[in-house]
Amino acid sequence: MCGRTAIFLGADGIRRACAYQDKQGRRRHPEWKNADKYSPSYNKCPQSNNPVLLSRQHLEKDSSSSERVLVAMRWGLVPTWFKEDDPSKMQYNTSNCRSDTMMEKLSYKGPLVKGKRCVVLTNGYYEWQQRNGQKQPYFIYFPQTVQKTFSKTDIEDEDPNGQRLLTMAGIFDYWEPPNGGEALYSYTIITVEASKSVSSIHHRMPAILDGDEAVGKWLDFAEIPTQEALKFIHPIDNLAFHPVSTVVNNSRNNTPECIMPIQLDLKKICFVFSRRPESVQAAK
Repeated sequence: MCGRTAIFLGADGIRRACAYQDKQGRRRHPEWKNADKYSPSYNKCPQSNNPVLLSRQHLEKDSSSSERVLVAMRWGLVPTWFKEDDPSKMQYNTSNCRSDTMMEKLSYKGPLVKGKRCVVLTNGYYEWQQRNGQKQPYFIYFPQTVQKTFSKTDIEDEDPNGQRLLTMAGIFDYWEPPNGGEALYSYTIITVEASKSVSSIHHRMPAILDGDEAVGKWLDFAEIPTQEALKFIHPIDNLAFHPVSTVVNNSRNNTPECIMPIQLDLKKICFVFSRRPESVQAAK
């Protein structure tokens, strides 16, 4: 599953962290479409707005499908056919969709076959392990090449400073209130069976796109048909993780403490966050 994430770069830092090469080999940065609707947080939960990559062609029909844009979208897919006037009236949870059943459910199959594929951006996600009758939270992320000490001001840091964002495969949709009003873009995160590296924490994990080729092909709905794109939906082992404080259990807590490694035996907060410090377990 994936029910809580952290994305603490500012809007411009995210844009620069998402640099990519276009088909002509030029280095590009995706354009933000609604950066004013995004706010960074160490503790994001469903129904919050989060940064998502998608093909520019979804918004501008004459654009290349390989061009990318950034959009802040609501976490928890509201299907285009939803008839109520308030998304909160949805009677089922659409924050995650299982890869093995998503083609059987109209809420996900409909947008997926229409090419509404997106990439959800986070610094990492939280998962809870059953441990001695209690739930121990972990922070899971791509291995980082830059050692970094997080402080309170990092939540507004505009410099990505070599951070590699976690790129999750998602499906999005576009819903218009039946009585008029602003249209809503929303998404769900695809989940798969957990890889060996993180299965000791939880039996499921988000479908993570490891590398720019996978990201590009997942987004390029005009050139890459659905069945070919689905080949990128599988567990990966290229992850690092560490235990964190139960302060993250309360979604109202939005502080750097949420991601700080702790020692499980002493519950001592470690303030250094790097690729493989002693308190961090790197997935083999």
